[in-house]
Amino acid sequence: MEFAPERALVITPHPDDAEMWAGGTIAKWVKAGADVHYVLCTDGGKGTDDPEVTSEELVEIRSREQMAAAEILGVSNVVMLGRPDGELEDAADFRKELVRQIRLVKPDVVLTTEPYRRNMQWHRDHRIAGQVALDAVFPYARDHLHFGDLFLNEGIEPHKTAAIWFWGSENPNVFVDVADALDAKLAAVMAYRSQTRGRSEAEMEGFVRARAEQNAEIGNASGEEDVTGLALAEAFRRVTFRT
Repeated sequence: MEFAPERALVITPHPDDAEMWAGGTIAKWVKAGADVHYVLCTDGGKGTDDPEVTSEELVEIRSREQMAAAEILGVSNVVMLGRPDGELEDAADFRKELVRQIRLVKPDVVLTTEPYRRNMQWHRDHRIAGQVALDAVFPYARDHLHFGDLFLNEGIEPHKTAAIWFWGSENPNVFVDVADALDAKLAAVMAYRSQTRGRSEAEMEGFVRARAEQNAEIGNASGEEDVTGLALAEAFRRVTFRT
């Protein structure tokens, strides 16, 4: 039986990252009854090669696209931190924002971006978001004396998250069959028209499908428990915590 949490929190650096890397998994979890929440870390205001668009215009566009994609997947809520694109820092104020959302949502699992990649270039915001999310889950959100004012001033209780799943890992150990969720994933990806500029839906489908086929091939060869006969998959590195 495939895993599906009761509650999940997705911590994504930019608009479209979660959908591109984990949209099928999110769609499957929602269909299975999971309550899925997003935290969008940056405003997405820099990632374009269009010389005619300003950063301010892009922020508005990406915000609308993110909300549309989340609605397609059935995400319950999107919290936008609005930090400048490309300027995430491993800092206490950012960590506290993530701790607040973890304690509010009380997820069984946090889904986020892999912070540690040696052999492939990774956007700096991805590295920082993944590292700060990991620290926020363990130990900061768990221990009441970390950011204790969240309880004293806001009544927000600590929370112990059971696991964190990283997308984009070079060493995945969890593979989710997304054959029945690929259409939902593609629809969510296509909500980002400013990101897919110049590519047809058929071209994007080919790209999404090819990545899913590659993940399935890796999963089938991995020897991981309960991984057999995958055709299309998303891949994650799971870290489990003692709760």
